[in-house]
Amino acid sequence: SKHCVNLDSRTANVTVKPFELDTGFQFELRVTVSGKKINVSEIPELPISKDWMRDKLELNFYKTEQAAGGGEIKNVTYNKEAGTAVITFLKPG
Repeated sequence: SKHCVNLDSRTANVTVKPFELDTGFQFELRVTVSGKKINVSEIPELPISKDWMRDKLELNFYKTEQAAGGGEIKNVTYNKEAGTAVITFLKPG
């Protein structure tokens, strides 16, 4: 945990201390499936930006391609105030 660092011909002794990173958020969603679109409702309000939530939704439904019929995402429309989103896929599935 102790290190010696050379900076501009000077030596500094430093000590590494552990710190905790903020953990992610876990939540449940209600999903309605219809061809190329999925309607997601009851998305909880979280202290993250709309863009971040949109990205999380896109990654969640894209990564389920092998397991549960997800796939390549064309668009994610997220309404933070209503707690809803519409996920549009490139191909029906």
